[in-house]
Amino acid sequence: MDSAYNKLIALGIRPSIQRVAIMKYLLAHHTHPTVEEVFVALKKQLPTVSRTTVYNTLRMLSEHGAALMITIDDHRVCYDGVTEPHAHFFCKRCEKVYDFEAMEMPRYTGEIGKGFQIDDTQLYYKGICPKCLEAMKKEGVN
Repeated sequence: MDSAYNKLIALGIRPSIQRVAIMKYLLAHHTHPTVEEVFVALKKQLPTVSRTTVYNTLRMLSEHGAALMITIDDHRVCYDGVTEPHAHFFCKRCEKVYDFEAMEMPRYTGEIGKGFQIDDTQLYYKGICPKCLEAMKKEGVN
């Protein structure tokens, strides 16, 4: 059986053709795509898919824990099929999002402090990625 299909079933999500295709895309592409990127990629194989369907499905997948919705900057929401806790790095130059899976993540759950209930933890860093740093050196930019 297909891992995308099985993941949806395990999380209680009815696996329609569009939902399975979107989940497959997230599991196969660790590029942290936006709604638009998923739409453009899937439009080739599912000509009847709409932006609204992609948007609603990605939102639903994140609400059910099948994907992470990442909002590192104010202009772009992207999605991640890797749902195990991990940090992200956002390059301010090329605007790519990278996974930092090997990093130790804080594991706060339940209640901390005075009545704060934690449901989700996201950790991300912002800076310049190695590829952009190298390009900047070649361009003579500090």
